[in-house]
Amino acid sequence: MSSASVEPRRAPAGSGVELVGLGKTFGSRTAVEGLTFEVRPGEVFGLLGPNGSGKTTTVRLLTGLLSASSGRARVCGVPIGVGSQELRRIVGLLTEQPGLYDRLSGAENLRFFIKVHELEERQAWPRARRYLERFGLAGREQEACGTYSKGMRQKLAIIRALLHEPRVLFLDEPTSGLDPEAAHTVRDAVAELASEGRTIILCSHNLAEVEQLCARVAVVKNRLLAVAPVPELRTRAFTLEVRLEGEASRFLPSLAGLPLPGPPTADQSSLRVPLSGEEQAPDVVSALVAAGARIYSAARAGRALEEVYLELVREKEALR
Repeated sequence: MSSASVEPRRAPAGSGVELVGLGKTFGSRTAVEGLTFEVRPGEVFGLLGPNGSGKTTTVRLLTGLLSASSGRARVCGVPIGVGSQELRRIVGLLTEQPGLYDRLSGAENLRFFIKVHELEERQAWPRARRYLERFGLAGREQEACGTYSKGMRQKLAIIRALLHEPRVLFLDEPTSGLDPEAAHTVRDAVAELASEGRTIILCSHNLAEVEQLCARVAVVKNRLLAVAPVPELRTRAFTLEVRLEGEASRFLPSLAGLPLPGPPTADQSSLRVPLSGEEQAPDVVSALVAAGARIYSAARAGRALEEVYLELVREKEALR
């Protein structure tokens, strides 16, 4: 990415997002219901969930592309609603499919959307050129979009979403279908935008990407399953990591009689033992010592976001 930059800025006061009991039904099918959470000004917020969980529907509600069936929401203090010109001015949206016009050049695509947003081209085009330079597309803007790589198309779509200087940016699967190099470039672009203090809501199946970019996340599966900072979510359940002398797997049978919420696992000289609560930790240590284990350390272990995410989704399935 080019070193050229747009002037950094702080997140404007009141540039957050608030949902209260937000829901959407399509006939007899419920896409989302009862969503209540907030996104703070200047925050990069992850919206996670499996296919069909209502993530894209939620984004469409918050950007005024769909009307809500229940509840309410505000973006930068503006009530959501289909056709709201005020809402259109303050939000930017990158959809999973960029929707560019392949026969038009990159510049022609951007000029078209400058007109759609009713912007003054004398002011908007210099801004577009700075973004083209910043995202490494300067010199390619006169080429037809149909000749662009997926990464180039995605970067142009991000520029298109920024043309009107939105206060809140919604990114729906921004790296979907991209090769690793292109995905890395797009993630860098998102991180740079975040550093300017923009409020960003990121929908992604790439949980490593979410961990890298997001401060907090909401996990949804038609309803809200959890909302928390990423580190807090990773320690949602208590896991004890015990470092031992020698091969750890030989001590697994000594834990078989304990009422653990899941099976312990061994990795060379370490055991990872899921616990129902911290009060079980002494029982685990006692059982291992009784079996002849020499323990170097025992400490709470954070879990991968993917592991917690899958657990939340499976819990939702089990309640059905």
